[in-house]
Amino acid sequence: MASFCYIVECSDGTLYTGWTTDPERREKEHNAGCGAYYTRIRRPVKLVFVEEQPDRSTAQKREYALKRLTRAKKKALIESK
Repeated sequence: MASFCYIVECSDGTLYTGWTTDPERREKEHNAGCGAYYTRIRRPVKLVFVEEQPDRSTAQKREYALKRLTRAKKKALIESK
């Protein structure tokens, strides 16, 4: 089953990175307050980056790598897609 890494931009301009099997559903969950606490207090969020991965394990590894990027590198990655 395909999984996805994603980045959402929060209302305060910060970026949140995660993984899911359905990026659009996950964005709706974040905006409904059912997502992570970080996004719950920074709503609304906007999906700005999605990257498909072949499986959950790969998506989780990629999420970890994305979380370690600086804000500038995340912004560059978002703009390159």
